[in-house]
Amino acid sequence: MDANKTALLVMDVQEGIVSRIAGSGYLPRLVGAVEAARTAGIPVLHIVVGFRSGHPEVSDRNASFSALPAGAFTPEDPNAAIHPDIAARTDEIVITKKRVSAFAGSDLEMVLRARGITHLVLSGIATSGVVLSTLRQAADLDYRLTVLADGCADSDEEVHRVLTEKVFPRQAEVTTVEEWAAAVG
Repeated sequence: MDANKTALLVMDVQEGIVSRIAGSGYLPRLVGAVEAARTAGIPVLHIVVGFRSGHPEVSDRNASFSALPAGAFTPEDPNAAIHPDIAARTDEIVITKKRVSAFAGSDLEMVLRARGITHLVLSGIATSGVVLSTLRQAADLDYRLTVLADGCADSDEEVHRVLTEKVFPRQAEVTTVEEWAAAVG
């Protein structure tokens, strides 16, 4: 694996989203992935969902985002903050997206191109949301993909299992945080 062409995407690990999977043991595993990437010199890109005050980016036709309470995931919302266990370092990029996929309404593709990144390692919450949407779009954009199965979490364990065991392997290498950390270490 070429560390210069690889990036770890840590997606939607924000206070208000992490609280939905509390007690799952997820965060310590994810911390291991972030630390392994940092040690190996692999860039860690933090992807967050965020909106302007008043949510002008959200259409009432968007069932998911139009259901958000006023002020959710705006700069004033403490639930929009990246969880402190994996907080971005000053040299790490935070990319704000406006929809489910990490590419939708963000400058992710431009950042990846500018840095020569061709291999994405995906992690985040939820497996059936940001991870699935980002994987599909990244595959269509010809990125090489790795999914850290236990570096992803979903409120529905069966959906997580089906995606990581049956769907994702069609377009990505699926591995564990421990196996990936050993490979890059």
